[in-house]
Amino acid sequence: MEILRAFEVGGPFMFVILAFAVFTLTFIVERGLFLYRKVTPVPAGFRKKVVELLGRGDFKAAEQFATQSGSSVGHIVATGIRIRASLGGEEVIQARMDEQLNHEIHRIDRRTGFLAMLGNVATLVGLLGTITGMIHSFAAVASANPMDRATLLSKGISEAMNCTAFGLIVAVPALVCFAIYQNKTDKMVNEITDVTTEIYHDLVFMIDRAGASKAIRSEVRNETRTPELSV
Repeated sequence: MEILRAFEVGGPFMFVILAFAVFTLTFIVERGLFLYRKVTPVPAGFRKKVVELLGRGDFKAAEQFATQSGSSVGHIVATGIRIRASLGGEEVIQARMDEQLNHEIHRIDRRTGFLAMLGNVATLVGLLGTITGMIHSFAAVASANPMDRATLLSKGISEAMNCTAFGLIVAVPALVCFAIYQNKTDKMVNEITDVTTEIYHDLVFMIDRAGASKAIRSEVRNETRTPELSV
């Protein structure tokens, strides 16, 4: 009941703060479930298994393993393996993996920044309600009789303070959750980027090794070919 009474006393800006509170709670729940439940971390031994399959030349199994992992890294690596299996060059592999990497980062990072915006704007709306409450208070006091001035002044100050309090109540959880989620996002992005870079280098090494082996075999065949005798 005290909260409802304070809400009524806070004035029209309390409805704006209430709307921000609903949006803030929605984003906190949605981002929390996504980052801690829906995003699959990099499986243990992922790179070792992928390199093992690639070393055997089984690109299909490597792509299937990466895809079935369900992780963001798996989707990126599967794209690189698919391009490598179709004899794509180093630049093509890098371009396609970077494109998929950007897509996965955007999928993880999206909507997290809204929490910072909601927290900051809720604070500003609370301050705006405080200023308007003080203006109404002093305007009413200026034209009121001396007996009513104390009552009108206290009412205006109460409106101002309630707006500030409710704005901060919305802002503090929003900014705290933003910091936690952003830290979690940065760790995920760094892990994804590191593993992707390592496996990309593995793919490039395989291309270089395959090219070197082909060149050596060609050179050996040329050296062992019987020279033609001139007449």
